[in-house]
Amino acid sequence: MELAPSNSLPLLFILLIALFLLSAFFSGSETALMALNRYKLKHLAKKNIGARKALELLQQPDRLIGLILLGNNLVNIVIIQIATLIGFTIGGNTGIAIATAILTLALLIFAEVTPKTIAALRAEKIAFPAAIIFVPLLKIALPIVWLINIASNFFVRLFGADPNKVVETALNREELKTIVNDDNSSLKNTHKNMLISVLDLESTTVEDIMVPRSEIAGIDLNDDWNDIEEQILRSTFTRLLVYKNRLDQVEGIVHLRKLIPYIHENKLSRKTLIKTMVPTYFTPNATPLTTQLLNFQNEKKRVAIVVDEYGEILGMVTLEDLLEEIVIEFSGSINPLEIKEMNKDTYWLDGGMHIRDVNRRLNIKLPTNGPKTLNGLILEKLETIPTIGTTTLINNYPLEIRKIQNNAVKNLILHPPLTSDEDTSNENSQYFENQSDE
Repeated sequence: MELAPSNSLPLLFILLIALFLLSAFFSGSETALMALNRYKLKHLAKKNIGARKALELLQQPDRLIGLILLGNNLVNIVIIQIATLIGFTIGGNTGIAIATAILTLALLIFAEVTPKTIAALRAEKIAFPAAIIFVPLLKIALPIVWLINIASNFFVRLFGADPNKVVETALNREELKTIVNDDNSSLKNTHKNMLISVLDLESTTVEDIMVPRSEIAGIDLNDDWNDIEEQILRSTFTRLLVYKNRLDQVEGIVHLRKLIPYIHENKLSRKTLIKTMVPTYFTPNATPLTTQLLNFQNEKKRVAIVVDEYGEILGMVTLEDLLEEIVIEFSGSINPLEIKEMNKDTYWLDGGMHIRDVNRRLNIKLPTNGPKTLNGLILEKLETIPTIGTTTLINNYPLEIRKIQNNAVKNLILHPPLTSDEDTSNENSQYFENQSDE
């Protein structure tokens, strides 16, 4: 090996630094392009030329990788040659050995690890300008890249993969929820919660959010007319179910707004009540909320009666109930007295509340894969009608029964969850002293 002239060493060092920067560019741009979010890239491609070029390159990843590796390896080979020449000029064979050690460390730090780390953290800022450079560069080097790809694709196919196939990975509901939850942009928490609620609609059925049968307000046409009239005038609901003798014999639904003209003109009668009724719309209890939302739209209805597989009425669901799953307390129909904070982490609850609603509002985790209400959950756990003062432990939360009405838990107290060192062996025993009803 011939020595380089000593006066050319500064030029060689400048050339070496330039080649290091070029190697860092190839390494970093490869990582940046591969780290791009494909879904976001498609959106940005509509208004950003760099994003558009990057999307074009990623349509044929084998060509892109071939081009980058061709350039990177070519630059690294030249770096090795120049570093070897510098080392030999300065220190002979010993200089070569020292140059090799320094070069290995320098390539790892400045041409691989550092640029790739920066590129992974700032993918778009590096990938978009690089893509603008790579598109014409690929056209120039296409014959060489094509030959390389023919050889490499042969071995890719031996492993059962298609090098020409661009994988479009579809995200499932849980993955989308994770993306929304992990989003650190300016998206407000309320908007995040709405998006997550929309994603949860598919896994939620009308039975999960319906007003249970026992709480449906209805008019029995066989009742005395004076009683019916008094019920209409004092009703706090806008829609009432109309039936004969028993709830399962539904005649229709009446909207109180349509009765106002008759009330104003003092012409309200059993006949006008029947006249203003609309046909009842029924829906199976297992209908997902996404489907039910479309059904409401197609049927132009706002109220549905929920029935089981035998046609028995289980409850009633309204469009407002469904929208509340997306926008919490949308209609303002939630009674603020249903949850009353007694002291820190201790709440007075209505036994008819939906477990999902309690979990969401108090940020707790009572089981939702069985009964839908607190009353049903407690009765299933105890397998008997409890007495006032009985406390049962469910998912480590003590639930103390405070009022029983019509063989159902009317009110209860939710106590703070027990810690691991507290005794939870007897889950159906009374953990707390009886308290008088409020």
